[in-house]
Amino acid sequence: MTPANSSPAPTGPNNRHQRILVVEDEEALALGIRDALEHAGHTVYVAHDGRRALDYARSGEFDLLVLDLMLPGMNGLDVLRALRSANHRVRVLVLTALADEDDVIKGLEAGADDYMKKPFSPRELLARVDAQFRRVHLDTSAPAMLELPGGIRVDLARLEVHRDGQIIPLTPREGDILDYLIKNRDRVVTREDLLLDVWHYQSANVETRTVDIHIVGLRRKVEPEPATPQLIQTVRGRGYRWYDA
Repeated sequence: MTPANSSPAPTGPNNRHQRILVVEDEEALALGIRDALEHAGHTVYVAHDGRRALDYARSGEFDLLVLDLMLPGMNGLDVLRALRSANHRVRVLVLTALADEDDVIKGLEAGADDYMKKPFSPRELLARVDAQFRRVHLDTSAPAMLELPGGIRVDLARLEVHRDGQIIPLTPREGDILDYLIKNRDRVVTREDLLLDVWHYQSANVETRTVDIHIVGLRRKVEPEPATPQLIQTVRGRGYRWYDA
């Protein structure tokens, strides 16, 4: 595997020159994605099948995976599940030609940070990729373990949930959401707030259920009774609020 752009990528939390693995079996589309990302200054690698992509991703050298779901050898969902089950934290932007909402939900529940439906424009792709790196840089000192009802503990620094004798990994996006809710516990957080401040979309005027699906997945991990949430409460018609009093 060699990068399409071999110049070294600058380091630092605020630069947009990142190492990206594009996983797409359609060669023409893969090249188009690569060219668009390279033009934006990123260092880009390409894999055309799932098993090879998993081997590359396990190296830990990438900041982002742009991952197609329909791949030969090993599908994208299985690649994603294998990474998350190994507690791998790389951010993942899923690409899918499947219009069924259930397929999108499966991708997000498997640990994707965002998704795009095919066909898409290069401009949208770059906006979604930039959004993955344009997160708010808060205090990075390790927080104390959050002690939640039901003996559940959450370590945001390690992105881990400890419950029922198990360690359940949080995805980076779930960690961002939880951190944001806790830091804004004194107010209701709207879906627009989350899209702008956590997903870093340029506008919240988009049709997406991404926020709601991620909240459902997060509740399954941190709520004592996910069907009747105590901590991430829905404020009807407004949004969500963190409540741990």
